[in-house]
Amino acid sequence: MSEKDYRAPDLALRGPEHVRVYQETDGAEGYEWNGVPTLLLTVTGRRTGAEHTSALIFGRHGDDLLVVASKGGAPRHPLWYVNLQADPRARVQVRDETVVVEARTAGAAEKPELWRIMTDIWPNYDVYQSRTDREIPLVVLSPV
Repeated sequence: MSEKDYRAPDLALRGPEHVRVYQETDGAEGYEWNGVPTLLLTVTGRRTGAEHTSALIFGRHGDDLLVVASKGGAPRHPLWYVNLQADPRARVQVRDETVVVEARTAGAAEKPELWRIMTDIWPNYDVYQSRTDREIPLVVLSPV
């Protein structure tokens, strides 16, 4: 895919506002974003120890949840991913359900299958990968 295939999302709800609305309504608002499902991922800051929450598009593979550390194809990984590398234990909220998860980066053998799951949900991930030299990580979140 290339930039001509990019589908610009509606950014009216994003960042801290997305997280706030999702939390206040248990996902009644904010779960669906631009026609796709989102979850809230809460990680522990590697430097501060403070909790940080991000709204992310997700998919499912068996009992696992899948998220993509794309940052829109930016040259560096998103901070939530860097924090997960330091401490893979996190908390996920899907609608009104919260669960503790253990995160891991998908390996080379499994990534193509999982990547297809995610690009079926959000085709822009292929465009994001074309924007950067870094390999965009796909993260598997397994319930603990």
